[in-house]
Amino acid sequence: MPKDHRRSERVAEAIRELAAIFLHDGVKDPRVVGLVTVTGVDVTQDLRHSKVFVSILGSDAERKNTMAGLDSSAGALRSRVAKSLSLRYAPEIEFKEDRSVERGARIDTLLAQIRDGVAPSDEDPID
Repeated sequence: MPKDHRRSERVAEAIRELAAIFLHDGVKDPRVVGLVTVTGVDVTQDLRHSKVFVSILGSDAERKNTMAGLDSSAGALRSRVAKSLSLRYAPEIEFKEDRSVERGARIDTLLAQIRDGVAPSDEDPID
């Protein structure tokens, strides 16, 4: 009998919503600065671990400090998840930086330079 993946998807969506609200209203860590957006959440099938993917606008130092602040705030978010969802165990929460928006913008810039006949610059390589 195949396993039902819909439950982990529903829990991931609920965590995504709770994380977005948490980032907007509840983060008390002063290192979390700038615009932080939740881009997705992955939850393991056993619902024990989750990865919250965030996009952070700012300098490299701001992104690094924001990630440190988010890592230290993961326990507070886990407590909110435990209170809001009816789960036997609240999943461990790990924040991961999602740089896909930044990479997409860089690719658009390079394509525009090629289209306009300008040699692409090597200033910001795509990781």
